[in-house]
Amino acid sequence: MNTISNIDNLVNIGQSRKIVNAGLKRDRDIKGSNLGRDDFLKLLFTQLKYQDPTEPMKDKEFVSQMAQFSALEQMTNMNKSFENLSSILGVNKDLNLLGKIVEFENVEGKIIKGKVTSVKAGVNPQIMIDGKYYVYSNVLSVGLEE
Repeated sequence: MNTISNIDNLVNIGQSRKIVNAGLKRDRDIKGSNLGRDDFLKLLFTQLKYQDPTEPMKDKEFVSQMAQFSALEQMTNMNKSFENLSSILGVNKDLNLLGKIVEFENVEGKIIKGKVTSVKAGVNPQIMIDGKYYVYSNVLSVGLEE
Protein backbone atom coordinates (compact mmCIF):
# COMPACT_ATOMS: atom_id res chain seq x y z
CA MET A 1 0.00 0.00 0.00
CA ASN A 2 2.82 2.41 0.89
CA THR A 3 4.53 1.61 -2.43
CA ILE A 4 1.41 2.59 -4.37
CA SER A 5 1.18 5.97 -2.61
CA ASN A 6 4.89 6.58 -3.28
CA ILE A 7 4.32 5.81 -6.97
CA ASP A 8 1.32 8.17 -7.01
CA ASN A 9 3.48 10.88 -5.41
CA LEU A 10 6.20 10.34 -8.01
CA VAL A 11 3.62 10.61 -10.79
CA ASN A 12 2.26 13.87 -9.29
CA ILE A 13 5.77 15.26 -8.91
CA GLY A 14 6.63 14.22 -12.45
CA GLN A 15 3.50 15.90 -13.80
CA SER A 16 4.13 19.10 -11.86
CA ARG A 17 7.74 19.12 -13.07
CA LYS A 18 6.54 18.81 -16.67
CA ILE A 19 4.09 21.69 -16.18
CA VAL A 20 6.72 23.93 -14.58
CA ASN A 21 9.34 23.04 -17.18
CA ALA A 22 6.90 23.76 -20.02
CA GLY A 23 6.07 27.15 -18.48
CA LEU A 24 9.72 28.00 -17.95
CA LYS A 25 10.59 26.94 -21.49
CA ARG A 26 7.84 29.18 -22.85
CA ASP A 27 9.03 32.10 -20.71
CA ARG A 28 12.66 31.51 -21.72
CA ASP A 29 11.70 31.39 -25.38
CA ILE A 30 10.04 34.77 -24.92
CA LYS A 31 12.68 36.45 -22.70
CA GLY A 32 15.87 34.69 -23.75
CA SER A 33 17.91 31.93 -22.19
CA ASN A 34 18.63 33.49 -18.76
CA LEU A 35 16.83 32.26 -15.66
CA GLY A 36 15.76 35.14 -13.51
CA ARG A 37 14.36 35.88 -10.11
CA ASP A 38 10.78 35.09 -11.14
CA ASP A 39 11.80 31.70 -12.54
CA PHE A 40 13.60 30.86 -9.32
CA LEU A 41 10.57 31.78 -7.22
CA LYS A 42 8.25 29.75 -9.48
CA LEU A 43 10.45 26.70 -9.02
CA LEU A 44 10.71 27.16 -5.26
CA PHE A 45 6.97 27.64 -4.77
CA THR A 46 6.18 24.68 -7.01
CA GLN A 47 8.56 22.52 -4.97
CA LEU A 48 6.86 23.62 -1.76
CA LYS A 49 3.38 23.14 -3.19
CA TYR A 50 3.96 19.62 -4.48
CA GLN A 51 6.28 18.29 -1.82
CA ASP A 52 5.44 15.01 -0.11
CA PRO A 53 3.85 15.86 3.28
CA THR A 54 5.45 12.78 4.84
CA GLU A 55 8.89 13.92 3.68
CA PRO A 56 8.94 17.72 3.61
CA MET A 57 11.88 19.64 2.23
CA LYS A 58 14.84 19.46 4.54
CA ASP A 59 15.82 22.66 6.36
CA LYS A 60 19.29 22.62 4.81
CA GLU A 61 17.85 22.41 1.29
CA PHE A 62 15.45 25.27 1.96
CA VAL A 63 18.16 27.46 3.49
CA SER A 64 20.45 26.66 0.57
CA GLN A 65 17.79 27.68 -1.95
CA MET A 66 17.04 30.88 -0.06
CA ALA A 67 20.76 31.68 0.00
CA GLN A 68 20.88 31.13 -3.76
CA PHE A 69 17.91 33.44 -4.18
CA SER A 70 19.57 36.08 -2.01
CA ALA A 71 22.76 35.83 -4.08
CA LEU A 72 20.73 36.13 -7.29
CA GLU A 73 18.98 39.23 -5.95
CA GLN A 74 22.30 40.82 -4.95
CA MET A 75 23.82 40.10 -8.36
CA THR A 76 20.78 41.63 -10.06
CA ASN A 77 21.11 44.78 -7.95
CA MET A 78 24.85 44.94 -8.61
CA ASN A 79 24.22 44.62 -12.35
CA LYS A 80 21.79 47.56 -12.21
CA SER A 81 24.38 49.60 -10.30
CA PHE A 82 27.06 48.84 -12.90
CA GLU A 83 24.68 49.84 -15.70
CA ASN A 84 24.03 53.17 -13.94
CA LEU A 85 27.75 53.72 -13.38
CA SER A 86 28.50 52.92 -17.01
CA SER A 87 25.88 55.42 -18.12
CA ILE A 88 27.32 58.13 -15.85
CA LEU A 89 30.86 57.47 -17.06
CA GLY A 90 29.69 57.60 -20.68
CA VAL A 91 28.08 61.01 -20.16
CA ASN A 92 31.20 62.24 -18.35
CA LYS A 93 33.37 61.06 -21.24
CA ASP A 94 31.18 62.96 -23.69
CA LEU A 95 31.20 66.14 -21.60
CA ASN A 96 35.00 66.07 -21.36
CA LEU A 97 35.15 66.79 -25.10
CA LEU A 98 33.51 70.21 -24.71
CA GLY A 99 35.92 72.92 -25.81
CA LYS A 100 38.48 70.41 -27.12
CA ILE A 101 39.83 70.26 -30.65
CA VAL A 102 39.02 66.93 -32.30
CA GLU A 103 39.82 65.28 -35.58
CA PHE A 104 37.17 62.98 -36.99
CA GLU A 105 36.10 61.34 -40.19
CA ASN A 106 32.86 62.59 -41.75
CA VAL A 107 30.43 60.46 -43.78
CA GLU A 108 32.36 61.15 -47.00
CA GLY A 109 35.57 59.85 -45.39
CA LYS A 110 37.14 63.31 -45.17
CA ILE A 111 39.19 64.15 -42.05
CA ILE A 112 37.82 67.27 -40.35
CA LYS A 113 39.28 69.21 -37.43
CA GLY A 114 37.25 71.50 -35.18
CA LYS A 115 36.30 72.65 -31.70
CA VAL A 116 33.51 70.77 -29.90
CA THR A 117 30.82 73.25 -28.85
CA SER A 118 28.08 70.84 -27.78
CA VAL A 119 27.51 67.14 -27.09
CA LYS A 120 24.46 64.87 -27.21
CA ALA A 121 24.79 61.93 -24.84
CA GLY A 122 22.81 58.72 -25.09
CA VAL A 123 22.87 55.53 -27.11
CA ASN A 124 24.38 57.28 -30.15
CA PRO A 125 26.41 60.18 -28.74
CA GLN A 126 27.13 63.09 -31.05
CA ILE A 127 29.40 66.12 -30.97
CA MET A 128 28.72 69.53 -32.48
CA ILE A 129 31.39 71.29 -34.51
CA ASP A 130 30.66 74.50 -36.43
CA GLY A 131 26.91 74.12 -35.81
CA LYS A 132 26.67 70.58 -37.18
CA TYR A 133 26.39 67.29 -35.26
CA TYR A 134 28.73 64.38 -35.99
CA VAL A 135 28.82 60.83 -34.66
CA TYR A 136 31.10 60.49 -31.63
CA SER A 137 32.44 57.11 -32.77
CA ASN A 138 34.10 58.81 -35.78
CA VAL A 139 36.44 60.84 -33.55
CA LEU A 140 40.05 59.97 -34.39
CA SER A 141 41.94 62.21 -31.98
CA VAL A 142 41.36 64.76 -29.23
CA GLY A 143 43.62 67.75 -28.68
CA LEU A 144 43.84 70.59 -26.20
CA GLU A 145 41.80 73.76 -26.49
CA GLU A 146 43.20 76.43 -28.79
